[in-house]
Amino acid sequence: MSLSHTAAEYMLSDALLPDPSSSRAKGLRLELPSDRLLKFVTVGLPLLLVSLAFAREFSAGSQISCFSPTNFTGKQSAYTDTACWDSLIHHGFDAEGHAVTKSLWALKVFPYSLLVVAVLMYLPYLLWRYAAAPALHCDLLFIIDELDKSYNRSVRLVQHMKKVQQASAEPERFWEEYERARRERYFEFPLLERYLTCKQHAHALVFIYILRNLLLLLFLAATCLYLVFLHLNIFFQDEFSCSIKTGLLQAEPHIPLLIPCKLVFFSVFQIISLSIGSVYVLLIPVVIYNALQLCQWDKGLLSVYEMLPAFDLLSRRMLTCPLNDLNIILLFLRANISKLTSFSRLNAVSALREATANKEDIDTVIDFMTLLAGLETTKPK
Repeated sequence: MSLSHTAAEYMLSDALLPDPSSSRAKGLRLELPSDRLLKFVTVGLPLLLVSLAFAREFSAGSQISCFSPTNFTGKQSAYTDTACWDSLIHHGFDAEGHAVTKSLWALKVFPYSLLVVAVLMYLPYLLWRYAAAPALHCDLLFIIDELDKSYNRSVRLVQHMKKVQQASAEPERFWEEYERARRERYFEFPLLERYLTCKQHAHALVFIYILRNLLLLLFLAATCLYLVFLHLNIFFQDEFSCSIKTGLLQAEPHIPLLIPCKLVFFSVFQIISLSIGSVYVLLIPVVIYNALQLCQWDKGLLSVYEMLPAFDLLSRRMLTCPLNDLNIILLFLRANISKLTSFSRLNAVSALREATANKEDIDTVIDFMTLLAGLETTKPK
């Protein structure tokens, strides 16, 4: 008999979770995997392509090639290229023969505008990092610790029940006291459950998260519209007519009125704009999906933790509208499931509960531990 008691004590001792290490607070993920992917793509892609454009500019030299007259010297041809690149104004004629001008200056600032796009895409991340991440970090750390402690309290309760049952002369009376304690909710964890209920009525985190996605969606749409504007107005004109008869050269008779020029980097800018535009268009449904996932509860995690005694946030139908901070916290708990040591054990207990023949004997993790400890032989049916 003592051998079975010793084995039960060892089994219950092994079921206890170790004390959490200090690295748990440092390793919490305060971004969802999809949000982190969006940040890397929306910010990193324009920076990568701009760096390639700048590298080509430095390696290729001049970004424009003008067809100067044959009587121009080398210095005059270089001056023509510089003057036309500085102005970037196309001189042409309309259908009625009137002179018209069209500025192509947006091509010159195109790489720098992509730097502005990268900064704008980084702003939603900064908003979340400084406005929501500190509070979310505290919430996750407290809830994860309390969930693991609640599991440990359940195991320690079984250890105490085993000692009391061994010392009791009347096993039936022991189980009557146990059932009465369950009915009067002596085993509940009010701090954790009330904290989660309080978070259900808070909306600060969900407001910032929705604002973050709306800003990201706005910046993606604005960037796509900007690229469409460039393609419709500028990116189909790689050749233009330049005029250098200005200033001191205005009265020179040997300088032609218009000089044809060609943009050397034009195809590179087209490829860059098409790449960024197509990727950003594909990312818009991802941003919408991230916002819409708040419209439904992630009940899988809480349903597993209903194996804890009196933890019935789901069964008491306390989950109403999902647009609240509790739903955000559940999403981030799912992302930090590796830090939640008790989840894997409770998940295994839930699976065994579904596989057992007498499901009515297993309501909580305490019932399961009592079965493993061998106390079910005296439990009244």
